[in-house]
This record gives sequence, structure tokens and C-alpha cells, in this order.
Amino acid sequence: MIKIGICGYGNLGKGVLAAIKNSPDMELVKVFTRRDPKTVSIDIEGDYVASMDDILSYQDKIDVMILCGGSRTDLPDQTPYLAKYFNVVDSFDTHANIPSHYSNVDKTAKDGGHIGLISTGWDPGMFSLNRAIMEAILPCGNDYTFWGKGVSQGHSDAIRRIDGVLDARQYTIPKDEAINRVRNGENPNLTTREKHLRECFVVPREGADLAYIESEIKNMPNYFSDYDTIVHFVSMEELKKNHNKLPHGGFVIRSGKTGFNLENNHVIEYSLRLDSNPEFTGSVLVAYARAVYRLHYEGKTGCMTVFDVAPKYLTTLTYEELLKHTL
Repeated sequence: MIKIGICGYGNLGKGVLAAIKNSPDMELVKVFTRRDPKTVSIDIEGDYVASMDDILSYQDKIDVMILCGGSRTDLPDQTPYLAKYFNVVDSFDTHANIPSHYSNVDKTAKDGGHIGLISTGWDPGMFSLNRAIMEAILPCGNDYTFWGKGVSQGHSDAIRRIDGVLDARQYTIPKDEAINRVRNGENPNLTTREKHLRECFVVPREGADLAYIESEIKNMPNYFSDYDTIVHFVSMEELKKNHNKLPHGGFVIRSGKTGFNLENNHVIEYSLRLDSNPEFTGSVLVAYARAVYRLHYEGKTGCMTVFDVAPKYLTTLTYEELLKHTL
């Protein structure tokens, strides 16, 4: 059995736990939290919750630590730090900062003799793989990524970190005009703003400066500043009633040409429709934790991404079963 630790127990941590329960080769060791462990209830019986302060005492008890913090303030520090002591997997999704995050994790993971697999989930993650494969197959073309309509966990978390915000949901909404132009094979040059709209539902704390919160959201680099962004201030009751689900999805499209004179057009599309963004993301993290466990025992160390992992490491099927039933 692969022994798993979960670092952080919000929506993503719950999704990871659900995936572990559905994985016959894995078992939970501990959930680590910054809250008082006595106040954290999880969906399995037993003594499974510990303080984040005690995490290093579990180095010899955990095969892979799955990090479920936010990309804005948690993972940039947690992943490099913990990669020195554990094999780790994270879902760092600030695309512009992935190269520096990779470099930071690579150093500490190698120092500790561990693997730090970063930026996995569905984007970055599954969409990243498909973009790479599509570009390799159709080098004469362009790829386009659309997200939504759905709740972005990372963007919602970024809003909640703003002073004066009690809770928030952020919906990413693809613009139909842009999608139709891509699917028609026009190969348009689209700006970030032309592709998506961001809509935010924010519960402010009593007496909070609403103008300040709205300005902080709309001008937040890497999250909102490059998009048309709508901010609604709502009550907690309205948020719980109308925005209590966490759906998401999206698609990657590549439109390209082949032939000696590039006379033939082709469109590749990979799409996801998710009832639960955190449960799907958690399932991807757990699959890559399985891969990290196997690669570590092959002697690999350092930082990795989905580009470094062959599919055979992700599955519970044997290679013979893959050849017979999947290939």
C-alpha cells in the first residue's frame, strides 16, 4: 500500500481523500492542518488529523505527501520546503510562475533525495499534456485553451485572501464568439481578454471597504488584471444557496494544416465536463502520487511535471493489461 499524507484540508483536500478511498493500492496516514486538529472532521473514522507543526515527524511514515494549499500564498513556500523531506505532489496553477516554482522545487527535492511533482491537475496537467501532443502532431497550427463555465478554486482562494473578504466564488466563462472562430478553423489571434470573462461573487466582512476589494480583485496580476472581470457583492446566504457547487470544465483545441502545400485542415479537441472540480483535480493528484511513488523507487529525484511521467506509472493496471485492453 502506498502511504499518503494530505497537507491542507479544504475542498481540494477532501477531493484527494475521496480519490484515496477509491484507490485500492493507497491508504491515508494523516491529514495535516493549520487549524486545531480537534476541530477538523474528515470522512473516515479514526485518528487521521494532525497539526501542520508536527508534519516533519512523519517523514518515515509517508511515501507521498499531496499538497492541497493555494497557489498564491501556500504552495510557493510549502512545496520547496516539504520536497526536502517528502516526495510531494502539488497543483500549482499560476502559469506565469511555473518555471521559477520548478527551479525552487528542483533544488530542495534533489537535496533531500526526493521527487517534487508540480502543477498537476487538469490545467495545468491534463490540458498541458494535450497541448504538447497536439502541437507535436500538428506543428503548423495554433492551440487554444478555454476554461469553464465553472468555479476556479485557485481564483476563488485568491479573492478570499484579500483583506475584508469572508468568502467568494469565481466563475470563468469562455466567450462564445472566440470559441466559434476557433472551431471554424479561422486560427484567430486572440488576446486573453477576448477569450474569457471572469465573474466573481464576493461575501464581504461587515464594514469592509467594497471599493478596495473590487480594485484588488480587478487589478490582481496573473489572476484578473488581463480579463474583463465582473464583481458582485452578495450575502453569505445567497452564496450558499446559489453558488454551493464546484463545477468546472473546458477544452483545448488545436487547429492545424498538413500537406505539401498545407492544403488540408484538421481540428483536435480535448474537453472536460466536471461536476466537482476539486474531486477531479484530487483524482489527478492521486494518480500522479502513484507515479511519484514508483519513480522514487527507481531512483529518480528532483522536480518533475506531467511531461516527465509515462502513462504506465499512473495506472493500477499491469503493463500486460495495458497492452491487452487499453492499447
